[in-house]
Amino acid sequence: MDAAVERAAGYIRECFGDPLTVSGIAESARLSRFHFSRVFKEETGLSPGEFLTAVRIHEAKRLIDRSSMSIAEVSAAVGYSSLGSFTDAFTAGVGLSPGRFRRLCRDMGQAPPGPDPGPGPERGAVAGTVRLPEGHGNARVYLGAFATAVVQYPAVAAAVVDVPSDRPSCYCLQNVPEGEWHLLAVAVAAGTGRDPRAAPAPLLGNHGPATVTVTANTVTSAAVRLRPARPADPPVLLALPPLRPPATVVPHPGCAAAAAGAAPAGRLRAVPAAPVRSGP
Repeated sequence: MDAAVERAAGYIRECFGDPLTVSGIAESARLSRFHFSRVFKEETGLSPGEFLTAVRIHEAKRLIDRSSMSIAEVSAAVGYSSLGSFTDAFTAGVGLSPGRFRRLCRDMGQAPPGPDPGPGPERGAVAGTVRLPEGHGNARVYLGAFATAVVQYPAVAAAVVDVPSDRPSCYCLQNVPEGEWHLLAVAVAAGTGRDPRAAPAPLLGNHGPATVTVTANTVTSAAVRLRPARPADPPVLLALPPLRPPATVVPHPGCAAAAAGAAPAGRLRAVPAAPVRSGP
C-alpha cells in the first residue's frame, strides 16, 4: 500500500466530520491534487470523495447503532449539512434508511436487505474456496458480488459461509448476472491464537485486484482469501446479517459437487489466480 494513500486515508478517517476538500486531503498526503487522486483510486478502488462518503456513512452506522443521538444529530456529526442528502447517501450505501437501520440494530423485526440481481434472464454462478489467515478461529463469512470495490448496496448475489480455522471452506454464489463483478467478503472470526478470551476479529477478503467475469450458464471458479482490515480499506456500508463465529463448523460437500449443481449446464470455467490486493 502506498504510504501517501495510507496517510490520506488516516486523515479522512480522523477528520471526516470536517468540510474536507480533495485539495486538502492531497495536501495531507503531500502530493499534487491530480497525482494524488490517480494514485488513491488505483490503491483503494475509490476516488478520495467516494472514500470520504463511505467513511461518513460507516461512522453514521456506528452512531445509529451505539448511541441515542437523533438521525439529524448523526447527520451533522458525520459532516452533512443537509438531512435529506445524508438520508439519500445512507440509504443508497446501506440498503436501508437510517430509521430502518436503527430498527435492525434494535432487533425490532427489520431484516437486512437481500441481493438484488436486477433485470435480465442471463445468469451464471461463482464458486470456489474461502480461506482464513493463520491463527484465527472459526469464522462466519458474508460473500457477495458487487458492482464496485465497496461492500455496499446492492449485492447482485450473496451467501453466508462458515469457515473452520484449520482449512478452507467451499462457497457458491448462484444466479449471478452476466458481467464483471467484484467478489468481496466480510467475516468475523473467533479471535486469534489459542486464547479463548480473545475478542472476535473482523476480516476482509476478495479475489485479488481483478473483477470476476460471469457468463450465462457457466460456473466461474474464484478463490477468496481473508485478512485483517487496514486503514485504507473502503469501509463496509451494506447492512449485513449477524456474523457470529460458530463454535463448530459442519463440513460442506466438495467444491466440485457444489459447482456442478450451480449452473444448468454444469460447466466450470476457471478464472486465473490473481494476487490479493491491499483493499477489499
